[in-house]
Amino acid sequence: MKILFADLDGTLLNNQSKVSDYSIEVLRRMTGAGHKLVLASGRPLGSILEVKHLAGLDMPGVYVTANNGSLIYDCDNGVIIYTNPVPMDRVRKIWDTAHAMDVHIQTYTDDSIVTLTNDHEINKYTVKIHLPVIYTDRPEDVLAHAPSKMLAIELTDHDKLEGFRQKVLSEHGDVLDALYSQPDYLEIYSRTAGKGAALTWLCNQLGVPIKDSYAAGDAMNDISMIKAAGHGIVMCNADESVQSHADIVTEFSNDEDGLAKLIEKEILA
Repeated sequence: MKILFADLDGTLLNNQSKVSDYSIEVLRRMTGAGHKLVLASGRPLGSILEVKHLAGLDMPGVYVTANNGSLIYDCDNGVIIYTNPVPMDRVRKIWDTAHAMDVHIQTYTDDSIVTLTNDHEINKYTVKIHLPVIYTDRPEDVLAHAPSKMLAIELTDHDKLEGFRQKVLSEHGDVLDALYSQPDYLEIYSRTAGKGAALTWLCNQLGVPIKDSYAAGDAMNDISMIKAAGHGIVMCNADESVQSHADIVTEFSNDEDGLAKLIEKEILA
């Protein structure tokens, strides 16, 4: 048995944020042959489950690693089996730092986005992430427990976002990591979480040797799982800085079913 950890945006999803019929058919053949599928994304759980439902990926034995590996979900049993959240005391401090630096910041309840104002950043984000939004200046009042991640968004000034990243790492780098999932999205999550840690944990939990694991991605926040996997796959549409960590670079892009074609060659051959 082999196990595939597949990132969504820029990897399994095409440029219309869909899973193509061809990719769905290949994934069905893969799981039908006894291999495991893990949808591994920086997205929150609800958004990943929506993608899974709309694509009809209802095969047994599918798992989700959400929020950059800070949460692992067993789809067959409908339960969260692992969490590694951002400590609640850090949430308030990062929230205040973001607003002092005029950077959009948000976090998450189990089923909602939590942010301060209805701005351009949240409007762009919710085009793809179809979750309700709670507007508040006191996230601690609406969070029932420590969140899996925080997300900073800056659509026009990457230098400002990078300055915020450096500030977060200087003040919280002992506990948290801050990596880009795309140039204007900065993911903030536990330093002991991450997609690579989730891959290792789930492989151990399922008894799958690391040598039989495959991980595919395209962004900086995918690098840890690409390096942790027995076979690290990077999409050819990824930046060269990410491709440099690959064991395999796909011949075709996410908009050309590049991952599905590689699955046929590497896993189903």
